[in-house]
Amino acid sequence: MNKIFSLITLAIFNSGLCAQTEINIIGINLTEIPAGYFWMGEGKGENYDEAPMHKVTISKPFKMGVTEITNIQYEQFDPSHSQYRGKYGLSTKDDDAVIYVNYLDAIAFCKWLSKKEGKTYRLPTEAEWEYACRAGTYSLFYTGDYLPNSFLKNQNLYRDPVAVSLQVGQSTPNSFGLYDMHGNVEEWCYDWYAPYSSKEDVIDPLGGKEGLFRVTRGGSHGTPTDYLRSANRMAMIPEDKHWLTGFRVVQADYPDSKVYTSQSPIPENMLNIDQKRHIWTKETTPKFKEPVRYVINPDCKSGTPFYSHDHCPTITWCNNGDLLAVWFTADQENGRGIEIIGSRLRQGKDQWEPASRFFKVPDRNMTGSALFNKGGDTLMYFNGVEAAGDWQNLAIVQRISTDNGATWDKPRMIVPEHGKRNQVISGTIQTSKGWLIQAADATPEGEGGTAIHISKDGGTTWYDPNSGIPNDFTERGTGSNIAGIHAGIVELKDGNLMALGRGDAIKNIEGLLRMPMSISSDMGQTWEYTASELPPIDGGQRLVLMRLHEGPLMVISFTHHPYRLKNDGEEGMIFIDSEGKEFIGYGAYAALSWDEGKTWPVKKLITDGKERLLYGQAWTGHFLMDNTHAEPRGYLAATQSPDNMIHLLSSGIHYQFNLEWLTH
Repeated sequence: MNKIFSLITLAIFNSGLCAQTEINIIGINLTEIPAGYFWMGEGKGENYDEAPMHKVTISKPFKMGVTEITNIQYEQFDPSHSQYRGKYGLSTKDDDAVIYVNYLDAIAFCKWLSKKEGKTYRLPTEAEWEYACRAGTYSLFYTGDYLPNSFLKNQNLYRDPVAVSLQVGQSTPNSFGLYDMHGNVEEWCYDWYAPYSSKEDVIDPLGGKEGLFRVTRGGSHGTPTDYLRSANRMAMIPEDKHWLTGFRVVQADYPDSKVYTSQSPIPENMLNIDQKRHIWTKETTPKFKEPVRYVINPDCKSGTPFYSHDHCPTITWCNNGDLLAVWFTADQENGRGIEIIGSRLRQGKDQWEPASRFFKVPDRNMTGSALFNKGGDTLMYFNGVEAAGDWQNLAIVQRISTDNGATWDKPRMIVPEHGKRNQVISGTIQTSKGWLIQAADATPEGEGGTAIHISKDGGTTWYDPNSGIPNDFTERGTGSNIAGIHAGIVELKDGNLMALGRGDAIKNIEGLLRMPMSISSDMGQTWEYTASELPPIDGGQRLVLMRLHEGPLMVISFTHHPYRLKNDGEEGMIFIDSEGKEFIGYGAYAALSWDEGKTWPVKKLITDGKERLLYGQAWTGHFLMDNTHAEPRGYLAATQSPDNMIHLLSSGIHYQFNLEWLTH
């Protein structure tokens, strides 16, 4: 049977003729795709999800749209969608590919069209899509190993969308007569995204039986050419919509195949989780434990993506006594290859487990994560999800676990509009009224401030209180953003919010740059800025600000930047040792305030004085810790467990100490 399919397919390819097309009731041009077989996938490096390359038989012919669905076609179904025409200067004309369509919209269109015409329309399966795209080829693209200029639009890594034509049918068609299979807009497929089957020969495969994401294929007008390859796999949260994605339809019966691809294995950080509630015993003597690495390389056989750059952590404690940390691993921060991976320090253990998968929307930048123990049995997880690469055009997704992180619900888009103000920062807080506040960078730049998102109903709905007034990041200035990116936030006893951030430094009365302090009396609508007494920080550094269980505010930051911010030669800070003697210390320190941030009388270097050579990952690299030197850089995140131990993560190291040690 496979030989017959193959001969039919080859006969069409060799004839040099496209199959006859027909135009349906709303103007969709359809062409018949013959049954046949092909070898699906490629897969290497960050494209590991394209492996293994395997033989796939498409057992029945089907009709496929010669082009993507256009505005004029889609708006016959949903006239109100015309509001998206011209957003960012894209998709303005009737015959431009429709964009801002999520998976549910595409499915609804197919059902509407099926009822209207009395024939079955649906989205193509992922296997049908690649088979139709390749049209008998095994090169990177159906045009060969390169794309002609007619296919190329804005195939670059970018922050601001570029206005280009999305008119369909302008590139060279493949041997099946299909246009725009490489670029123009990404196209929704029918399947749940899942790993490919390990079987070498499958017939009419579908994606996962269930899943978190729906497959998209073909790349877009705004993705680098590597993502336009025939084999490249992408995916999106089904409710997501943006300027890169549309769809095309097939006319064919719904798949009756039961051949599903493999399900993703359960990662180690979600396996064998003890659900017994831990009884925490408060530690009342000074305690500073040996620093340990929490970024532990996974076994190569585990299949866990693990790259050279591990960064941007978050951490929470679990009711069963475990600690859970997640962070991103990548070769480049502003690429699509970022994976969110995690690890667990199980109760009673002194070593973190090897890294394992935690969350990844395929081929999307995933900058910014936060974990938070909300109380009761609820853990909350927040992450940024880009429309493309870089870290500017992020949406925010939220997931919930009620079983100590063994399982998580499906990602929910709590801030669905991709844009600025959505780069999640570790340090979620809950106010005295029970409101949740999630900080997020308001800009992708090194300065420009931090936004907040607030939920008054426990995380069901969220809003951004931004009033839109300009920011004047100067002494006694005001604005709608917190001064400084990567900010930490606390609620003060009077109900006001206080924040400290990186960048947007303010000069004090001596003319020295200081970390900006922001105060809001209207729950984040407006902020007032002053210079704190703390030194500013810069690239590769992120602070922690939190209220300890015992009452005082704690900030953990850095005495200076080793390469930037030559603040009139100011390096290091004056500390007092256990014998009351002053010394100059360098690197990470903790400061305590008992007067709601007005003064920080206790400052302590994060070291017990023992000499160690440590590796801080990311931008930190190796450093020497001793009695006057602590970690010089790192993205910090912290949680305080019910036993009052403070758990501090840098980009690679886990520190554990308590208030008694800080004040000892």
